[in-house]
Amino acid sequence: MSLMIVKNGELIRVSPKDSKNIEFSTNQGRSWLVRYHGSASLTGCFVDLSDNGSEILAQTSKGLFYSKTNGRNWFKRS
Repeated sequence: MSLMIVKNGELIRVSPKDSKNIEFSTNQGRSWLVRYHGSASLTGCFVDLSDNGSEILAQTSKGLFYSKTNGRNWFKRS
């Protein structure tokens, strides 16, 4: 797992400024936009990301989460 993955032509990463946020880039990392504003009480801090085919997996301080929307929405994996 890592702090950045490539998915559907985008770079997706854990924000280096705020690990509760997920950012994306469509220009090979020249500029970044926030895709997901996290919450300490909901997802916690993102630690690792992994491309799992049809979804992104994220290890966070609150457990394992997945996204089927390129990081726009996150759901706890039970």
